[in-house]
Amino acid sequence: MGVITDNLDLWGEAITGTLILFAGGGLLALVLGIIVGAMRVSPVPIARGVGALYVNTIRNTPLTLVFFGFAFALPPLLDMRIAPMYLAIGALGIYTATYVAETIRSGINTVPVGQAEAARALGLTFGQVMTLVVLPQAFRSVIPPMMSVFIALLKNTTVAAGFSVLNLGSIRSWLSERGENQMLVIIWVMLIFVALVLLLSWAQQRLELRWKVAR
Repeated sequence: MGVITDNLDLWGEAITGTLILFAGGGLLALVLGIIVGAMRVSPVPIARGVGALYVNTIRNTPLTLVFFGFAFALPPLLDMRIAPMYLAIGALGIYTATYVAETIRSGINTVPVGQAEAARALGLTFGQVMTLVVLPQAFRSVIPPMMSVFIALLKNTTVAAGFSVLNLGSIRSWLSERGENQMLVIIWVMLIFVALVLLLSWAQQRLELRWKVAR
């Protein structure tokens, strides 16, 4: 336990950094993913094309390259300095949004077509049909795969360690400078990630139980 108790300051900053990356990237991915997922099933060909282009391009690009783009291309393009944490959140959110979008799209496809047609027959617009009829039902069917996406996001936060962002992925190098046993540090990092994943799995079970009752 000495590797923890003797370095509480560093562990606190690393865990906080991981949670900020996860929360910020997750929120961006969820908002953007819902929009792109709706575009993927839109009756407008241009919207479907843009959504498909975004998903297929970003999803098939290694996450590390996405980070390189945000870290070295975006600041000069905008002609401004951006904190590494914000760049990392943007990279994680943009990348994870593609998986969120495909998960949302699969959930939308589980909703009977007749419900959307009935809603349109009542005079609702495409946006109203999606937000009032389709998406509320789609979310219930995609809880398990969506949680898998967010678990992957949690683990992907370690990539930010290579871009000057202190998190659980970079704490090993920091503690090695203090003379700590690197193998012990790696084991503790692994245990913390296992605990966080178990917490997400518990949240998934609670959501499934709650929404199952709501049906």
